[in-house]
Amino acid sequence: MAAAAVAAGPVFWRRLLGLLPGRPGLAALLGRLSDRLGRNRDRRRRRPPWLLLAPLLSPAVPHVTSPPCCLCPEGVHRFQWIRNLVPEFGVSSSHVRLLASPAEFFELMKVDCLESTLEKSLQAKFPSDLRVSILLDFTRGSRGRKNSRTMLLPLLQRFPEQVRVSLFHTPNLRGLLRLLTPERFNETIGLQHIKVYLFDNSVVLSGANLSDSYFTNRQDRYVFLQDCPEIADFFTELVDAVGDVSLQLRGDNTVQVVEGMVHPYKGDRAAYCKAANKRVMDVINSARTRQQMLHTQTFHSNSLLTQEDAAAAGDRRPAPDTWIYPLIQMKPFEIQIDEIVTETLLTEAERGAKVYLTTGYFNLTQAYMDLVLGTRAEYQILLASPEVNGFFGAKGVAGAIPAAYVHIERQFYSEVCSLGQQERVQLQEYWRRGWTFHAKGLWLYLAGSSLPCLTLIGSPNFGYRSVHRDLEAQIAIVTESRALQQQLHQEQEQLYLRSGVVSSATFEQPSRQVKLWVKMVTPLIKNFF
Repeated sequence: MAAAAVAAGPVFWRRLLGLLPGRPGLAALLGRLSDRLGRNRDRRRRRPPWLLLAPLLSPAVPHVTSPPCCLCPEGVHRFQWIRNLVPEFGVSSSHVRLLASPAEFFELMKVDCLESTLEKSLQAKFPSDLRVSILLDFTRGSRGRKNSRTMLLPLLQRFPEQVRVSLFHTPNLRGLLRLLTPERFNETIGLQHIKVYLFDNSVVLSGANLSDSYFTNRQDRYVFLQDCPEIADFFTELVDAVGDVSLQLRGDNTVQVVEGMVHPYKGDRAAYCKAANKRVMDVINSARTRQQMLHTQTFHSNSLLTQEDAAAAGDRRPAPDTWIYPLIQMKPFEIQIDEIVTETLLTEAERGAKVYLTTGYFNLTQAYMDLVLGTRAEYQILLASPEVNGFFGAKGVAGAIPAAYVHIERQFYSEVCSLGQQERVQLQEYWRRGWTFHAKGLWLYLAGSSLPCLTLIGSPNFGYRSVHRDLEAQIAIVTESRALQQQLHQEQEQLYLRSGVVSSATFEQPSRQVKLWVKMVTPLIKNFF
């Protein structure tokens, strides 16, 4: 299936190029990616040594044409092509805070009891505009007798006008497949995986859920965007959009579709996906247009006020030194923005650059693996040791999943060694007694720099499911602020400090021995976990 997906890649790129009139720089960049992916398909079985020369043989990518911006030095300007795909939000780095631990995450997320807050809003003298919108996955939220649905029902029954609970159901789980797939495994077909928490004008993005372990001993990544109303508005609209194409939970624990919407698994699949694509892309495109207009008015207007004039007029908002780009991936709806941006970043990372990439589930797509092995930057990839894998010790077939990840890891390491790239591509395993590891993301250090200027943080794991099956969202943070760059660097170092470098000896350990049946089954099921 992976080979078929890559084979279809150039068709997608050509279709995308047709949507970019007047953007020759981005068109050239995507055209180059199309050529690379086409070549990668032919190398899938065995990569010859001259693969390493591929980046050197390609013509230079022309710069994306955009108005010069006095706040964007050359080192940051190179990433402004992302705003051709998604809205660009300029903020002060003082509004961005990285969290280091589940305990910090818990302290930030602690709020007054939701039910008592809603109760107070009803008793207020004036009508309250307090609204609570909860978006969950249908399969995960409905599993077992006691689940997220049953937990939220009292809240929904008590405050039906103020609380909305939406349950996303993938359009790919339908018919006999839906009928025959056991409840424990039906989420492998596809789910709502976005982790975004909104409170008024502030946003928390993470890969963490809200179950107990994520507040105690399950390591993840978290970023707090404080008092960023434009970003909060965008993610509110995104959650509302996905909510509109989801099933709505009612007070009697039944579900229904929004009026006029195609049913996700009973209705026509193509019609549903087309409607969902339009609903989500309308949010992205309208926000992108708004931000482009704001950028033009702020930096390229003839009547532009100086910073001193703005301060005198009462606008104390500091000039932006950090840019936030929301990256959305919803392949069932043919929305592939995160995939495009991630592949472009990996493709264009120059010689001397360093990429730190982490995932709790090491199962990179073939395209990502090809780019790691066929480009010039140095890579340090952090993954979970079997003991800190979330499935370690699970009952039944799920208990073999850590061994399957070990098998995938060993295959990739063997390929790195066969290409003689052990110095350029390094694997490291996270280990911490009594903890599990769920962190995912990327830090990019430009050539000659000791601090990262870009990070990706959110829900994607860089695996097949994240790219092809699930709904995902993360943000690219680009910053010229040394203080924020130091925050990012410290976050990366703290995670990698608890890891050991993978070598041939790693796979000789008793805990790394993989049973034959796991090796045989892994190629058949690796696209489902």
